[in-house]
Amino acid sequence: MVHDLDLLNVLILFGVGFAAGIINTLAGGGSLLTLPTLIFLGLPPTVANATNRIGVIFNSFFAWQGYRSKGLKADKYALVLGLVSLVGAYLGSLIAIDINGELFNKILAGVIVIIVAYMLFGNSVKAGDVEIHTPRSRIFGFISFFIIGIYGGFLQAGVGYLIMASLSFIHNMSIVKVNLIKAFIVVIYTISALAVFIYNDLINWSLGIALAIGMSVGGWLTSRWSVSVNEKYVKYFVMITAIGFAVKLFFF
Repeated sequence: MVHDLDLLNVLILFGVGFAAGIINTLAGGGSLLTLPTLIFLGLPPTVANATNRIGVIFNSFFAWQGYRSKGLKADKYALVLGLVSLVGAYLGSLIAIDINGELFNKILAGVIVIIVAYMLFGNSVKAGDVEIHTPRSRIFGFISFFIIGIYGGFLQAGVGYLIMASLSFIHNMSIVKVNLIKAFIVVIYTISALAVFIYNDLINWSLGIALAIGMSVGGWLTSRWSVSVNEKYVKYFVMITAIGFAVKLFFF
């Protein structure tokens, strides 16, 4: 799907994408900003949801490469979780292509409220000392990432929090490793969702590429210095902006 190039929209999406790239790499929730922005720029919700994945996959890829440049690598178990989530994402994306636009906006608004509530009142992810890898924990990991894949294929917004919670609580992984695997897994499962959206001609390429460039730069830079960043101010910015978006999506 190709539309006339609007320079202002491209610049807006680059800026929003850059901010979202930083947010996604630190924790998650960048799509709480990018997805509503695409909708507010006039894209139908289904097209906005599909186009957003261009930025997501590039952001996650460059964040992953940023971690690799510091000598951090995803292991075989992370690959297995990625493949499990890829199957789930395919199923979730099939749901996304047929959903009513007005209903999608209301679901997105509800998800934003839930995620902001979690950011305010939920427990933060704790740094693990000794990783847990037992047959039981791995079974729970497979199940959780299949469900995460379905959700990520359908919507994506806030999926980073689900991934971080799963890896932390099930396997007691460190924050840095959690962020590395998060970026790696999102790259893998977004491939299947993106393939479904491309096949159904739901991508606005000009806006998607502008978003992708901004998110890639933000993600790569942040992955280089994320350990020293204070997340508090980033979270406040996301919460305030996202709630404003939610109100507009639900009522206007």
